[in-house]
Formats: sequence, C-alpha cells, structure tokens
Amino acid sequence: MIQGIFYARFLREKGPTIMAQSPPECVGSSKTSLVDFDVLQEYIIPRKAFCNRYMTVRDPEGKYVVLGFPVLIPHKKYVRNEFIFNFGLVVDASVGLDPYERVVRRLAVTFAEMEKQNEYLSAQEDADGLVALMQNLNDAGAEESIAGSRRPIEALLEIVKSDLNNYGECMIPVDEANTVNMKLFPSHRNPPAVEAWHVPVAKMKLSEIVDPTWDLTMQKVIAHIDGVSDVRRIAFEADVALDLAKAALRHLLYYDTILLLDMFFFSSCYAPQPDGMRDFVANVDGIIDECISYVCNGNSDTRLSKFQMIKLMTSFTYGRSVTEWLFVQAHAGYDVLNGLDVRRLVQFGTIKGQVQKSQNPEPLQKYMDGCHHFDQIITEQNMSSKEIMAKLRTLNRKPPTNDLSILYY
Repeated sequence: MIQGIFYARFLREKGPTIMAQSPPECVGSSKTSLVDFDVLQEYIIPRKAFCNRYMTVRDPEGKYVVLGFPVLIPHKKYVRNEFIFNFGLVVDASVGLDPYERVVRRLAVTFAEMEKQNEYLSAQEDADGLVALMQNLNDAGAEESIAGSRRPIEALLEIVKSDLNNYGECMIPVDEANTVNMKLFPSHRNPPAVEAWHVPVAKMKLSEIVDPTWDLTMQKVIAHIDGVSDVRRIAFEADVALDLAKAALRHLLYYDTILLLDMFFFSSCYAPQPDGMRDFVANVDGIIDECISYVCNGNSDTRLSKFQMIKLMTSFTYGRSVTEWLFVQAHAGYDVLNGLDVRRLVQFGTIKGQVQKSQNPEPLQKYMDGCHHFDQIITEQNMSSKEIMAKLRTLNRKPPTNDLSILYY
C-alpha cells in the first residue's frame, strides 16, 4: 500500500524542495512526517550522476522505503540550463517493491515527455523556479490558457495515490492531450520445476475460471487435475506431450492456483511437524473440523470426534509407513479405511503443515560404523541373518563413498 506520494524539484535558491505531496507532510521535517526530508533529501534529488535512474532508499528507522526516479532534462531555456524533478512513493519496508517500481518509472517517463512537449511541470511554478521561462510565457500570452486546461499537481498526486490503493489502477486525464494510465501488477517468484511424479492440487475451482480463448493444452490439462493423478498420468489422459503439460502446470503454479505434492503410496513414511501439530491440537481456526469434513468418506455411520482426529493425526511417526500406521490403528480397535480416506488425510496434513513426507533411509545404514555386532542388528531390526546379508549385499553393489566390509566374528 502506498503511504505517500510526492513531487520534488531542485530550485535555484532553495535546492531540493518538496513541491507537492499526499498526504500533507508525509515527507518533511515535522514529527508526524513518515520520512525526514532533511535526512534523505540528497537521495530524493541526488547528484547528476544518479539522475535518470531508478533509486530506492530506506529511512534510518527501517519502517519505510522511498522509491524514486530522478529526472534531469537539459535545455538552455531553464535556469542553470537544466530541469531536475522526481516523482516518488513512500511504501512500507515490509512489502514487495517490484509492483511499485513500474509506477515510479511510468510517472518519470510520462511527465518528462510532457515537460519536453509543453512545459507541463515548469509552467506551474512561480518565479523561484523558472523566471526566464515564465517571462517568455507571459510575453506570448500563453500562461492563462495553460493554467486553465491543466490539472494541478497536488490534485493529481491525491488521485493517483487513492486509485492505486483502492483499485490497483488509475486512468487520470492530465490535460486535453495526455492521460496517466498505471496499474499495479503483482510480482510472483519463478515457480519451481514441475516433475513427472508431482501431483498437482487445485487451490480454486479451475473449471469456473477457464476461458474458451485459453491455450488448448492448458484447457486439456486443467480438465484432468483431480488431486490424485500425477503429471505423467495427466499428460497421458489429456493426450498432450509431457513437456507441454509441465509448462502448463508451471504457468498455473506461477499464479498460485495450484500446489504440488508428492505421490501417495502406502509404503511412504510421514513425519510430524511440531508447529503444524501444535496448531492442529489447539484447533486453530477450526482446522480439526475442516479436516474431518475433508477426509471422511461417508461410508461410516459415526462421525469422527475431534479427539479421534487428533489421535490419528498425531500417530504419524518417523520411519513408520502408512501401511504400518494402518495396522497400528487396527490393533487399537479402529478400522481407519472404513471411516475415512487415508489419502485425503495425508494430503490434508501435508498441505496444512502437520506432516511431511520423509524419505525412507536404509535401516542398516546407521550400523555401518564398525561399532555394532551382528547379533545387535538381528535383535533391533527383527530380521534374520539371511535378510541382513541380502540387504548388505545390495548396499555393497551401489557405488559407495567408502569401501563396505563385512566382518564375521
């Protein structure tokens, strides 16, 4: 959100000066000012070497950032043969600056051209700004016609700030021939690569926003996004090339309309996440009720209680597969498959941050430090010596970082 907007000039006798701003005193020397002009004036109207460049400067307290594009127009008609001005914005330091950079650049380019064409900025100044030019205008009898057809800078800044904050865009007639058109475009980071094994999950009803004029590949891909199918299957069912399907999904990912999950297998392991579990147990924002509504498949006559859902979600542990998790629940007397959709439960926990898929490490890897007895491995892993030897031979066939030696006692 734009906190303030200003128009600054370099005057012959006063130096850097704020000519107009909205709200009043947003850039000044008073205690109510957002930015201290005395501290940042050399960056608002900088030296010539820094003119005609996009600049950002943070106030000493770190609360606000001033964005500007100082413009220097050389011409012999001006005092000192140059006209220096800057249209700047004051925004919170915590927000992204990319959308506002375009606004600052557009203001600089637009008013620089208007000044070159018909002295839009300089014609509104008093004798302290442009004595020679105003005299020429008076001699030509043009001052009255210029002042009557042009919008004052103060009013223009107020409208720009209000429209961009409220609507994200503005279209303001400046005079009979010029209009200021600007729009704030959200800035998104480049999305990660989409792989064939990813499962896209829609964050909105894509079918309601699809337009017939959209790319045909995009329309085909969207029709097969169901939260279950992986990218490879979507490409196959949509009858499109895998690379094109990836490109379409990456485009949707760029606009934050989908998210990517790993494929669900009953052999996969899911580890609990402390922060997510803490919010789940505390039922922050009614997350438990949301989970119950999402995962119950309707085959059971009894609805899960909040306590049961908490017990199920918190029973995921590192190193325990979903199949083993089901056996644990069955041993406790609850038939999970009859009451809920396990895949949707895991998907909900992954999206909301309660669980995270963990790659299954080789269980024998931790014993390969030369300090463990063979009998210890048999006892702790509940495996026969034949099974252990088969596992070790499999590991020995893989390219190791160090040699693997099996010692017999």
